[in-house]
Amino acid sequence: MTSTLSCITNSSPPAELLSWLNTEGSLTALLEEKAGQPLRVERSFEGYRLLSLIQKKQLGLQGAALSRPLLAWVREAQLYGNDELPWVQAQSIFPLSSLQGRARRLQQLKSTPIGYVLFKRSRTLPNQRFIEHTTDGWQRQTLYDWYGRKLLISETFLPQFCQTQLDL
Repeated sequence: MTSTLSCITNSSPPAELLSWLNTEGSLTALLEEKAGQPLRVERSFEGYRLLSLIQKKQLGLQGAALSRPLLAWVREAQLYGNDELPWVQAQSIFPLSSLQGRARRLQQLKSTPIGYVLFKRSRTLPNQRFIEHTTDGWQRQTLYDWYGRKLLISETFLPQFCQTQLDL
C-alpha cells in the first residue's frame, strides 16, 4: 500500500519512475517489453480541438500567434500493459500545420500506439521534455521534432503502472 502512495506524491518522482520519465526513444517499446505483450490502446477522444494558450506555448508559439485560434488533431488514450487497469494516460497533439504529406497518417492511428509510427525509422527524435506532477500521477510532456513537424505528447504514469513497477 505504501509503495502505491510513493508514486502519487508531489515532491519529486520516485526513483522507480525516473528512468521511465526520462527515457529517450519509444516508450511504447519499453512498455511492451515490460508487459510481455503489445500495448492495448483505448481512445477516449480523437478529433479536432482548439488549443489552449498553455498548449500553444508548449508547442513553442510566440507573440501574435498565441492570440490566434489554433486547431489541432488531438488523440487521448489509455495504454494498457498486462493488467485490467491502464498504465499510462496519453494525449497527442498534432497542429494542423504538422499534418502534411506523410504525417497525415497521424490522424489515422485509431488504436495503434504512436510509438510505432514516430520511431519506425529512428530510435530517438529531437525533443524537449518537461516533467511535472499532476492530480493523476507523474507526467512527461515531450515536444518532438518529427521531420520538421512539431508534435506534443503527454504521458501520465497512472497508479497501476507505479504499483506494477514497484512489484518487480
